[in-house]
Amino acid sequence: MTETSGFALSSSLGLTLVVVFGLAWVLFGWYLGRANKTHEDFALAGRNVGFALASATAMATWVTSNTTLVAPQLTYQFGIWGMVGYSFAALGLILFAPLAARIKRLMPNGYTSGDFVRLRYGQAAWWAFILISVVYAFGWLVSLGMAGGILLEALSGLDYHIGMTSILIICVGYTLFGGLRAVIATDFIQALIIIVGVVLIAWFLIDTVSLESIHSEVQSNHPQLLDLLFPAAIMFLFNNIFFGLGEIFHSNVWWSRALAFKGKVAFKAYLLGGLLWLPIPIVTGFIALAAPQLGIFPPSADMVGPMVAAEVLGKVGAVVVFIVVFSALASSLDSLLAATSDLVTRDIYNKKLKPKASDKHLLRFNRYSILGLGVLTWLLCLPQIATLGALLNFAGAFVASTIFPIVLGLYHRRLSGKYAAAAMTLGTVTGLAGYFLIGFYVAALLSCIVSALICGLGLVLSKHQFDWQQLDEQEEHSA
Repeated sequence: MTETSGFALSSSLGLTLVVVFGLAWVLFGWYLGRANKTHEDFALAGRNVGFALASATAMATWVTSNTTLVAPQLTYQFGIWGMVGYSFAALGLILFAPLAARIKRLMPNGYTSGDFVRLRYGQAAWWAFILISVVYAFGWLVSLGMAGGILLEALSGLDYHIGMTSILIICVGYTLFGGLRAVIATDFIQALIIIVGVVLIAWFLIDTVSLESIHSEVQSNHPQLLDLLFPAAIMFLFNNIFFGLGEIFHSNVWWSRALAFKGKVAFKAYLLGGLLWLPIPIVTGFIALAAPQLGIFPPSADMVGPMVAAEVLGKVGAVVVFIVVFSALASSLDSLLAATSDLVTRDIYNKKLKPKASDKHLLRFNRYSILGLGVLTWLLCLPQIATLGALLNFAGAFVASTIFPIVLGLYHRRLSGKYAAAAMTLGTVTGLAGYFLIGFYVAALLSCIVSALICGLGLVLSKHQFDWQQLDEQEEHSA
């Protein structure tokens, strides 16, 4: 394969990096997977994850294609509020810390977020929740697969479909072998790579271009990017807060970790993970402000981050960018594959179709689910239907509707299933209407407001008193 001129990496070097990293992660996943003897081992890592691994997996999983590619995109489009607003997504991890501790206490035998909704609110709310979870999961899966293709295309000129296919094969491979145990162990390594890599990129960018020259260029030719009263950017700021809360509060990615963490680790792990994550979008977003000065005008806004970093740092920098973004993508994609396959296996297959399935049978079906999700994600990624920012914020209309049903369901006995189902359904519909009629930057905000109003009405009118003991569901699997 010949070198593609105009790119920081040759196409052959880009492909070599993918192959080397892919083999390393898959072999590591296979090695760790040898310890999985039961379905609980595979899905929840034996419920015995310690503080260091727990904090690293929380931080690394939240450093996604959003943080490394979409944060620069939104800074490029919205300016200062783009990167600061994105950093506010750390509130999701920080505020989930007390929820995670309560989840662990109320559901010591739980597997998924779907378990909670089914036991707490009943079937109608469960169906609404599962639909929201599936739409969000595929929105995030597709965005991560797309990001792999965008990364390789931006840095080396390799065809989008090659990068997209590679990242999916690698993550499906080691998740299939190792389950959550492999996901969390690789997240620990990926967290270290991300922190060191992001600091290096920012340091070299400031040293090469300087803050003063970047500010002068943006102030002279793109002053709106520095305008703190930029209306669309302010709306994005508040919308992103509720989007981030909805993403974490509802998603089985975070619930499965809360249930897998040892003892009282959950609260401290999510709090530290959120604090570690907080500065990363600001650093990655800042990179985009250098684009005009460097004469970089990317064909798609979500390419701006890696293109600027590669331009400033050259070939070595491009390798660093590749490793950091690849690690960020893998740390989220593997988590989402594992968590979504758990939902499919536990909530749909085991609870609805095969309630008497043996532990060995569920373990096998869980692996089939991971493989199936990988194939379906690959098919949905093929057309590259939208930019990453637009695709992710579409899901915001869905997930923000779950914030109040989840929080009130964990702490308040009175909210009943019919109000929770109505809040999630009508909140989602309103958010989608806002997305299409106004813009992506209001979808989550409108969804959350409507859901909150319905939940508030439910607390006033409902006479329901839930018994917390009903959440401690005992398992009965045949051998």
